[in-house]
Amino acid sequence: MVTQSNINFFTNWAKERLGEMEATVTSLEARAAGVQVDLREKATKVLADLGKQRDEFRETLKQQSEAGETAWTQAKSKMEADWRRFEAEAGKYVESFSKQVEQQQATFKLQADAQLKAWREAVDKLGSDAVKFVSAHRADIDAAVTRMTADAAEAEKKLEKLKQAGTHSWSALMTALTETRLAFDRANEAAREAFKRAA
Repeated sequence: MVTQSNINFFTNWAKERLGEMEATVTSLEARAAGVQVDLREKATKVLADLGKQRDEFRETLKQQSEAGETAWTQAKSKMEADWRRFEAEAGKYVESFSKQVEQQQATFKLQADAQLKAWREAVDKLGSDAVKFVSAHRADIDAAVTRMTADAAEAEKKLEKLKQAGTHSWSALMTALTETRLAFDRANEAAREAFKRAA
């Protein structure tokens, strides 16, 4: 039970990143025809590379789904590097080929929706896992779930506000996603620690 719960926290982290990758590639592909003709070949190549990176990340997640915590810890380091590379390349793509604010907003909205979905799924999973614990540490687990729920609501408010405004720069939108992603990671780690203490 505890080992599987710990693995769920790694999976939460990876699913959140994969969801954003999916959203990014989907958004960019949907608007690829709008890229200037003289840049289209280069843009298509970059998009193909982003899709390949997403697929490799998905495959790693799939392979790790049954692995133990030690294997996850090792894989997570590589996956973090893969995520950072994807995020940097997606940012370059948007800045190079998607000058239109509408493209940036559409991509941001899909990424924000993917991130919020990951928050909701993690909170739901933690809530159902918490029910299984009837120990002295149950209060710690309940507090972690409550904190994650509150953090998710705060992230949702922040992202919704930016989605509605529609006038922010790409870097401001990415900063907001980074901040809420880090909040997700902190909440996920705090919940993981509470479950470990309860074991």
